[in-house]
Amino acid sequence: MSRGSERLGLTEDEHYRERAQRKKALVDRRIARATIDRGVVVVNTGNGKGKSSSGFGMLARSLGHGLRCGVVQFIKGSFSTGEEAFFRRFIEGADAVLDYHVMGEGFTWETQDRTRDIAAASAAWDVAARMLADPGYDFVLLDELNIALNKDYVSVDAVVAALSARPERQHVVITGRGAPDALVEVADTVTEMRLVKHAFKAGIQAQKGIEL
Repeated sequence: MSRGSERLGLTEDEHYRERAQRKKALVDRRIARATIDRGVVVVNTGNGKGKSSSGFGMLARSLGHGLRCGVVQFIKGSFSTGEEAFFRRFIEGADAVLDYHVMGEGFTWETQDRTRDIAAASAAWDVAARMLADPGYDFVLLDELNIALNKDYVSVDAVVAALSARPERQHVVITGRGAPDALVEVADTVTEMRLVKHAFKAGIQAQKGIEL
């Protein structure tokens, strides 16, 4: 218990309740000020783990709310991922609510072919740009787009222009390390994942459900 609470003669429970009431009043004021209702652009970047995982978490949340969603994976594609296997149930059938495109050909150190990598990224961007222009998509996840932007496979200006012109209520999540400044500038929410430790550096293989 704080000295201030002791001076006021409050018990520990009373002090806890007082702090919670102050916090609630602060949060309520912030909620009251948030009057804008529109789609947002979220960018997950940084060297730490969790960028795509967070994006797919928001995808699951959006599907849970019945939103029509689209996914374009820019780099991943040379192997099947757990998220693709899981979300496939939303892709197939007459009631499909998810448009899922795995457009990459693997990491650049695997392909070792810049021309091929640019062609794959350009094809992926064509699909992404179509989604961003379509009001039928409520949520669009552009996984690892930042890597394609960093390597100049896709024009940053083209991406910023498409984001600015997209339907008003459409949400967009973009992942990948090294988000360019121009993208950070137009985004509504930006999170940088910081690497503290990673199992791979200790010689532990990538694990299904964790990395794959």
